[in-house]
Amino acid sequence: MDFEQLRTFLEVCRLRSFSRAAEKLSVTQPAISAQIRTLENEVGARLFDRDGGKVTFTAAGKVFEPFAEHCLQCHNHIMVAVGELHRSPRGEISVSANEATSLYVLPSVFAQFKRQYSRVGLSIVRADRAQSVESVLSREVDFGVVSLPLKDARLTVDSIHRDEIVLVAPKGHSLAERDTVKFAEILQHSLLLPKQGRQRELIEDLFRSHDVQPRVAMEVESSELLKRLVVAGLGMGFLPRANVLADQKLGLLEIIRVEGVRLNRELAVIYRKDKTLTRAAHAFLEIATGRSRPHVPATPPATTSKTRQTK
Repeated sequence: MDFEQLRTFLEVCRLRSFSRAAEKLSVTQPAISAQIRTLENEVGARLFDRDGGKVTFTAAGKVFEPFAEHCLQCHNHIMVAVGELHRSPRGEISVSANEATSLYVLPSVFAQFKRQYSRVGLSIVRADRAQSVESVLSREVDFGVVSLPLKDARLTVDSIHRDEIVLVAPKGHSLAERDTVKFAEILQHSLLLPKQGRQRELIEDLFRSHDVQPRVAMEVESSELLKRLVVAGLGMGFLPRANVLADQKLGLLEIIRVEGVRLNRELAVIYRKDKTLTRAAHAFLEIATGRSRPHVPATPPATTSKTRQTK
């Protein structure tokens, strides 16, 4: 029995599929099947029932799962503890965030981190808010960067960025010539809206507070696409200020100030509370949050009195 077999077993557990586990682990499905067969031979019992494409636990598989998870956690503690012997951070950090955050907020964080810790690899996964949260919870990535509020007892949430969501219009728009406009005036113009997400919720709350409905020209999945459609003249839209400053300087669009309207957003880096933080992870958090934090060396899990007695 080895750690690769245990990782394969847990991946099949999580995905309930041999083929999806093979894709996730970048190996062939026969290789997955062979590892599970070898593991079952060593355990002396079938761990999965396979009926066509459906994979379910056997009774032995249910018993075996927490022990496999514990073995891999111990392996992780060992590797982290040995890694802490090195003076400088190393290894790899994976971060999940949506497209706009990856393009406009995180580059400066990543650049500073790579300047200071060139031996640490950075892996960036572009995903929407819900997917980023799920990836952190399932341990597929080390960190996520998502919009607040977010309440989950399993996660640590550290704020890293605040800015304003502003109304933007294409260059030459009739409202762009004014210093400020009244809220009622934007109702006369078509808006481009994000299809879903926290930003859409804020915009809907704004119009609901005025008991009116916006004139919606189009709903789009991507905030970057929304911005390009505004530049092309298809309508106005609400976007984070950080996303549009460069385009404003280039004269591609205008930021319109609306009297009495201020939409704020806050981004946070999230990670599991039970995550063992390496030196590299601590270094990333310090740069992302701008706050130093004490580094606690990794320690192995506590041994229970019951375990000591069996020894």
